Amino acid sequence: MSTSDKDTVQDEASRSDQEASSSTAHLENNEAESVDNKEDEMKRAAAKKLIERYFYQLTDGCGNTNCNNVYCASSKTFLFKVKNLSPNEAAAQAIQLFSQDARLCERHPNKMPRTQNQLVLPTSNSQQQQGKSDKSKSPSSESPLIPSNDIKLSLCTESSSKNVKDGKANVTVPYLTEERLYEIIDNCEEKQCYSPLIRMLGEVYSDMTSLSRSFLQNDVNSPIDAILDKTGGDLTRLKKEDVRSLEGEKDKDEDSCLSSPGCNSRQRKLPVDLSSVRRAYNALFKVKSSVFESALVNALVTLAGYLQVELQRKHDTYTTEDIVNILLIVFEIPALGSGEFLETALPALCRATTYLPTEVQAQLALAWSSPGRNSMRSILENLQQLITLRVILSNIPNIDIQDDNVITSATKLMKVVYYANILAGVMESPELREDYSMDDSYNGLKLSRTPLPPDPLATLLGINVLDCRKPYLPFSEFYNEPLSDVVEMDRDFANFKSDMGKFSFMNYSFILTPPTKTLGLYFDNRIRMYSERRISLIQSVAGQPSNPYLRLKVRRDHIIDDALVELEMIAMENPIDLKKQLVVEFENEQGIDEGGVSKEFFQLVVEEIFNPDYAMFTYQEDSRTVWFNPTSFENEAQFTLIGIVLGLAIYNNIILAVNFPMVLYRKLMGKRGSFEDLAEWNPTLYNSLKQILEYGEPDIEDVFMQTFRVSYQDVFGTVINHDLKENGDQINVTQENKSEFVNTYADFLLNKAVDKQFRAFYKGFKMVTDESPLELLFRPEEVELLICGSKNFDFYELEDATEYDGGYTPETPII
Repeated sequence: MSTSDKDTVQDEASRSDQEASSSTAHLENNEAESVDNKEDEMKRAAAKKLIERYFYQLTDGCGNTNCNNVYCASSKTFLFKVKNLSPNEAAAQAIQLFSQDARLCERHPNKMPRTQNQLVLPTSNSQQQQGKSDKSKSPSSESPLIPSNDIKLSLCTESSSKNVKDGKANVTVPYLTEERLYEIIDNCEEKQCYSPLIRMLGEVYSDMTSLSRSFLQNDVNSPIDAILDKTGGDLTRLKKEDVRSLEGEKDKDEDSCLSSPGCNSRQRKLPVDLSSVRRAYNALFKVKSSVFESALVNALVTLAGYLQVELQRKHDTYTTEDIVNILLIVFEIPALGSGEFLETALPALCRATTYLPTEVQAQLALAWSSPGRNSMRSILENLQQLITLRVILSNIPNIDIQDDNVITSATKLMKVVYYANILAGVMESPELREDYSMDDSYNGLKLSRTPLPPDPLATLLGINVLDCRKPYLPFSEFYNEPLSDVVEMDRDFANFKSDMGKFSFMNYSFILTPPTKTLGLYFDNRIRMYSERRISLIQSVAGQPSNPYLRLKVRRDHIIDDALVELEMIAMENPIDLKKQLVVEFENEQGIDEGGVSKEFFQLVVEEIFNPDYAMFTYQEDSRTVWFNPTSFENEAQFTLIGIVLGLAIYNNIILAVNFPMVLYRKLMGKRGSFEDLAEWNPTLYNSLKQILEYGEPDIEDVFMQTFRVSYQDVFGTVINHDLKENGDQINVTQENKSEFVNTYADFLLNKAVDKQFRAFYKGFKMVTDESPLELLFRPEEVELLICGSKNFDFYELEDATEYDGGYTPETPII
């Protein structure tokens, strides 16, 4: 080999050695950086654990009533006792206390590790005995981190300190996760021994603390995490100004979220991971149910007893979040509506929920309305099945069904599901509600009345059934026909009027079928009639002229004029007479009104009042309904008359052949008409406006050539123009203002154009129904059913239910 070749080989070897040494150095640097990163992560995780201790010390306290730590909520000298710290403020204050190395009480339970991969910091005895944390709590001096999944088969546990009479002792609280349940089931099936599974279910599901801390999700949106994410350096070097700045940024983020239309407080993340709960139950119930069913049922009964005692005594041991977590986990059990669960566990749970505070009910409704909506139908079916079973089995004479605490408690819990169903549906803005207050055109029109107390749960949730355009589940699924068939509405109405706080299904009318609710309204009307009759008799004994009935004497060929004059006089002189039983007499005709004459009177009035010659109403060809004529020449008194007629029909239990659109009944209940109401009122117009809303191209002005000026015809065919905005003919409909145009147009047609006519109509209707529980019992679609009767007839069902006699059969030709 030549000298040059040797030199070349030596150069290549030298380069290789340099590259190898460079690569080795690079790897060593990466490993060093990785180790540093891991150490930083470990330090940060340890710091976060201590910050969480401060957080819970500020929010929950240590539980020691004799505590003298000014930074502990249990202390009488707590610095923030006057000011209730919000979660964000508590998180920021906890970071500040950490940076100041402030005093910590006896070890408060750390927040639960949410997943099995999280790291658990073991607690040293020396640390627990110190009143004030020292440098041993720093990340560098902590014990080595132990992964929670190193523990085999035993339950997940959390260390907490509780005060006992003879000293302070650590109590281990078991809890359950999806992964831990899988592991226990796999081990049990492998060894064909299910004792660990049975023991686990008994321990966790019989203890409120254990169950409330089970199946929790990763709390990535906690206030502490949100603030810590904004810090990049050493947490111990944070200044007070830095913490306040971070807290302000967090509050600003939340404010911007609340102000944005897409951010809803109802969509916030639940503490419990319902998806994980469902997967866990799917795995559990693949195991033969006879193995664990009795243990789980017994545990649930025990849990229900503890929960009932806790709620009755109103202890502060458990937070609202804890109780909501417990109920969410329990009511996800798929077998809750069958077998021993239905007979034993579910009744006990329902009895316990009777004592739920309104705040807990509201949180539960919110949880079931969004993340838990997939289980809403099964929860409702379980409650319905429990009530039905109880109704069938408890047919005991002389025992009111309102006194059965299983039925009443299940009904009360169903109300929470009912409001969750409303929240989960399509909601309209509460701004569309309107109180069509009556004017003082008639003396004494505003009668003295005691308004019905508002529902505390609906008030807290800020909802009204009228705001729900379409519920998540049909309202009809809340009807319980077996219950409606056996409930005695006379007794229920007595409970409703009683001041003794007795249970009445009229306060939970969603569970009653419309015919049963009609009975409740009937008793209210009849009792009012009899009351007026007694007052008239007393007045007659005292020598005062009186009439126990509302008597109308009319001529057939002038029925509208006569009825208008008499009813107007009654409304002006003594409107309370409208609450008396109606008796109609046709002039120059003999007959006693036992109900038939009144029905004929209503039929004739309706035929006349909707006659096109009167031009009080216009007929909608597409929907076959009638609507107020905005250009009617009739005075307001005649619209008041038809309102009185509708009210008297309800009051006297008479069905009328009227064809109003649903928007009228919504307006009668206090809801303004909106764009969606046009779908039934005028389908053609609705579809045209919907096309404008759905059109997304920039040439919308050229395609539709629509301005804010609209046109309509009066009864004579004359075209009338109306500007929805000032100089509307000069404002084109664009992509930016098309929603405003559609909503303004619908508001004009359904509200503003007929405002005078409708208010007169509403006034007449309220003259009769003002003191009635109509709005409490019925929704708008049920009011239509009450006035018009059912419009859908099943003749096949009629044929199946028909009985034949006299030699007739279904095959008889005349049949």
